[in-house]
Amino acid sequence: MTSQSGRKEAAATDAARSFLTVNNIEVIYDHVILVLKGVSLQVPEGGIVALLGANGAGKTTTLKAISSLLRAERGEVTKGHIDYAGERIDRLSPSTVVKRGLILAGSPRRVLDQLVALRDQTGHFGTLLMAGHDWDPPALWPRSMELLATEVMPRFAQHAAATRAR
Repeated sequence: MTSQSGRKEAAATDAARSFLTVNNIEVIYDHVILVLKGVSLQVPEGGIVALLGANGAGKTTTLKAISSLLRAERGEVTKGHIDYAGERIDRLSPSTVVKRGLILAGSPRRVLDQLVALRDQTGHFGTLLMAGHDWDPPALWPRSMELLATEVMPRFAQHAAATRAR
């Protein structure tokens, strides 16, 4: 049987090897709405971890917590902590988290859905300008531009043409 101190030492060793650690976080929106409680995960360097769950289970909120994007929606990590590359990041600004090398990117389908929702809310707009100043890592931009040009914008143009005809 493993002793209590042995388990603590093993957990500390695992956390030290982990590239991203979410440790028992709690997320609250609007200072009252508890949306996550006790969420923990570890991603080893070079590893892949899947975050699975039903709609409303907290997958997106967990990713927003990791990316420091909760504040834009009046949310905050109120308990626990998030470490990336050995540094606590849950209290950093989103731009600082990105500069550390951690980014959250949407799929072409998600980007298309967001553009369609924007057009549905605002009406037709003539020009879509995508600009990035000092966005890291720059090596990802060519692929993002390619996906925008080949997958997102053709579908968006089809949607715009179909809704204009109505």
